[in-house]
Amino acid sequence: MHEEVHDALGRLGYTPQYAVLEGDARSLAKLARTRTSLIFNLTESYAGDDTKDLHVAAFLELLGKPFTGCDARALHLGQDKALAKKILRFHGVPTPDFISVAPGVRRIEHGLAFPLIVKPAGEDGSIGIDTSSVVHDEKALRQRVRYIHSTFKGPALIEHYVEGREIYAAVIGNDPPEALPLVELDLSRIPEGIPRIAGTEVKWWKGSEIYRTTPPIYPKKLSRETIRKIQRIALASYRALGLRDYGRVDLRLTAQGEPFVIEVNPNPWLSAECEFFLAWKKTGRTYDELIARLVNLAFERSR
Repeated sequence: MHEEVHDALGRLGYTPQYAVLEGDARSLAKLARTRTSLIFNLTESYAGDDTKDLHVAAFLELLGKPFTGCDARALHLGQDKALAKKILRFHGVPTPDFISVAPGVRRIEHGLAFPLIVKPAGEDGSIGIDTSSVVHDEKALRQRVRYIHSTFKGPALIEHYVEGREIYAAVIGNDPPEALPLVELDLSRIPEGIPRIAGTEVKWWKGSEIYRTTPPIYPKKLSRETIRKIQRIALASYRALGLRDYGRVDLRLTAQGEPFVIEVNPNPWLSAECEFFLAWKKTGRTYDELIARLVNLAFERSR
């Protein structure tokens, strides 16, 4: 992805250069001394910690350096799933019932109807989500919560599992933001008996059978009313969590046509193979035009 963005910037007439953060004070100092008109922020982690990308954005804010994408606050909300869901609920955005369980809690009192899905409350990119994440009884629930606590050293998010289609709603822009065409992660060919979720296997096991059989597609058999409803919910989520420039809202669509927001992703992947660009491409615009739009949005803000 970094190479794709770098090459697109070159084709657009800019002179891009890499600023690599190596997880030490020296690389931070080098970034602080960088003389450039704009930083295209593609940070995914810092010092091997996926939760620290927000600190890089905060560092750039302290330096007063203009950069693309979301600010530190929005990146934090993208990681704190429980807090994000509370904010979405406050704004009337439909999201599955949930509770958050901190490490050390021995008794789980949830009042939620099974099946449930258990995930880390502070990770993204489907980290910590696999076929064992969907549980159907109290014993399996306790086991999965213990696994999340011991592996990720943080709270476990317990959420009502919504059976349905996995829909991604991309949003770009600021004043006003634009809802792009929908993209669906096709989970229809996952074998019976295996939860149809976008877990680690589906997202990252390139070359595997389950990865090959779950491609992103343009959804079929969606009414205009349902599409508009999903896009309205995506825009409301984007605004509620304070995203800017670009983001992706992940939803579950039930067989009855009811959408539920599962997650809101600030600064989603910009690879030409990923869902965000597929949504942009559906409007007839190119990859270079996408990168140019993000650059212009950041320049407008800095001016």
